[in-house]
Amino acid sequence: MQRQGNSRRSYGTGSLEKRGNADGTQSWVAVWWERDKRHKRTLGRVGELTEKQANQKLAELRGTTEETQATGERLTVAEVAARYLLAPARGGKPRKPSTVQNVESEVRTHLEPFFGNRPVSGIDADDVADLVAALVAKGLSPKSIRNVIGTLSALFNYARAPRRRWATVNPCDGAELPALPEADEIRFLTQPELRKLIRHARKGMYQEIDRALYLVAAMTGLRLGELIALRWQDVDWTAGVIRVRRNYVRGKYGTPKSRRSSRAVPMADEVGGALDLLFRASAYQGDGDHVFAHPVTGGPVSKANVTRRLHKALKDAELPDHVFHDLRHTFGTTMAAAGVPLRTLQEWMGHRHISTTERYADYQPREEEGKWITAAFAEPDSPAGTLQPVAS
Repeated sequence: MQRQGNSRRSYGTGSLEKRGNADGTQSWVAVWWERDKRHKRTLGRVGELTEKQANQKLAELRGTTEETQATGERLTVAEVAARYLLAPARGGKPRKPSTVQNVESEVRTHLEPFFGNRPVSGIDADDVADLVAALVAKGLSPKSIRNVIGTLSALFNYARAPRRRWATVNPCDGAELPALPEADEIRFLTQPELRKLIRHARKGMYQEIDRALYLVAAMTGLRLGELIALRWQDVDWTAGVIRVRRNYVRGKYGTPKSRRSSRAVPMADEVGGALDLLFRASAYQGDGDHVFAHPVTGGPVSKANVTRRLHKALKDAELPDHVFHDLRHTFGTTMAAAGVPLRTLQEWMGHRHISTTERYADYQPREEEGKWITAAFAEPDSPAGTLQPVAS
C-alpha cells in the first residue's frame, strides 16, 4: 500500500493512504488510532474523491476537525503530569511544593495505576466515571475523591491548551462526584478556656514560645504554617499589624495558601505585648529571624512537636482535646460574635471564598434581628409595641 506523502499528519491524528485495487484503480484508505486501537477504513476511489474530500471524511470519522484535533503526541496521564509540574503556575511562578507533592502522590497512587499507558487523547467521560467508582470501592472519602478528580481535571486542562493539544476535551467536566458531608460543627475555645490553656503551656524551653503561639493564633487567626514562617520583619509595630507573607508546609517555605492569604492582620495590644516579651527573651532578633524560632537552632519549630505539646497542655488544663486549627476557629467565632463584618473577617483570615467565612455567620450577634421580628408582629396600638395575646 502506498502512503500519500502530502497527506502525512502528526502521529496519532490519522493518515491517508492509497491502496491499489484489482482493476488497476486506487482507493483512499483512512488509518487512525483511538484508545490504543488502530482503525482502518476505505473512503472511496481516488478520482471520485479528491484528497481534500478524503481528509474531510477522515476528520469526520475521527470525530474532530483539523482545527481541534490533537498534535499527535500520545502522552499518558503520568507523562502529562510530569510536564505539568515542570511548567510554571499562573503568573509564571514555580508551583508550590505542596502542589507538587499532592499531584505526584495522586498520580502515583491512583491515576497511573488506573489508566496505565493509555494516552490522554483516548480517555473519555465513561473512563472518569469508572475511576470515581474505583476510588469509592477503595474506601476513599468524598473529599479525597474530589481531590483526585480535581488533579486529573487540571492535567486535562493543561493537555488541551492550544499550544499543546495532547487532548481535545476535558472528560472530567460534568463528572458526577460523591457529595461532601455537611460540615462538622466548628470547634473553638472559649475565652476562659484559652486563658487556661496558655497558663498550662508545657514547662521547659518551649514554654514561653508556646504561650505566645497560642495567644497569637487565637487573636489573629493565622494558620500554624503561617505562624512558623513568621519573621520579625513581618511584625509591623508602627502600623500595628502582622503581615502574612510566607507559609511553611511539609518542610518548605512557600507563599500563603491563596492570593487572599497574603494579608495584614490587626495586632491587638495584648498580642503586641506578648510578641515584645518574646522578642526580648529570644536569642534570634534579626529581621529575617523566626518569631517562634527553635530555641537552640533558630530554625522553624516542628509542627508535630507543637501539636504534641498542645495536646499535653490541654490535658494538663483538664480541657477537651483540640487540634491547633481550632485556635484559628477561636478567632473566627470570636470576631463574628463581636460584630465584625464577614467581608472584613474574610480579609483578616485570608479565605479565598466568602463561603468559607460564612461558617462563622451563626456566631454573629442577633439583637437587631430580634427587634425586627418584634416590630413586625407588634399590634399598632400596643403601648409596648408587642404582639398582644388573642382572646380565647
